[in-house]
Parts: sequence; C-alpha cells; structure tokens
Amino acid sequence: MKLAEGVTAATGGQASAAASTAVQQRFTVKSWSGVAFWAWDTVVENCAICRNLIIDVCIECQPSLKQAVKEGSQGVDEEGNCRIAWGVCQHAFHFHCISRWVKTRQVCPLDNSPWQFLAQQ
Repeated sequence: MKLAEGVTAATGGQASAAASTAVQQRFTVKSWSGVAFWAWDTVVENCAICRNLIIDVCIECQPSLKQAVKEGSQGVDEEGNCRIAWGVCQHAFHFHCISRWVKTRQVCPLDNSPWQFLAQQ
C-alpha cells in the first residue's frame, strides 16, 4: 500500500524494503515563533457610552493621552490605559465616560438601575 511518494506501509506485519530506506525530508524547520491572542474574560467589549472598545482609550483620552499620563489623571493608569469602571450591575464603562454620565444622570446607561461603582478588590 502506497501512502505518499517514497513512503510505503508495511503489510501483513512485515516491513518492506522501501520502508527501511531513508526518506529524503521535504523541508526543515529553521525557526519557529509562537503567536498568542488574549482577551478580557468578560462579555463587555465596548463602552456603551463612547462605543470604543473597552480595552482602548475613551474619546476623552484620545487627544490628550500623553498629557493625562504626565499629570497622573484619575482615569488613566501609568501605562496610558483608560481605567475601566465596573458598576454593581456588572456593566463596564471607561472611567471618564461614566463619570461624565453620572454628573447628569445617576443611573446605569444600559439598565437604568441606580449607578454605584463596584468596590475594587
């Protein structure tokens, strides 16, 4: 039985002469680079207020990100990422977005429950 060019399978428990000969390699792996993909373990992907990805910066931080990091703004961490604010209703928003929202309405934008920040652990 022929499997591939230059490779034959043993039939009836006997090794054939072709299987015992060396098969020339078609290619050699010279280097290998592993690639990984990560994501937050959450169902929230977008900020419902600004519609940007929750892992990206909010619309308030986009034009002045470097200055916000330099000044140590409350909504931006040392690496320049927007802080994510979680509510007790388990909805997540950018800190700047929900802070601006809460100034006008004291409810969650998605379910109209009273807004309370979830205590950080």
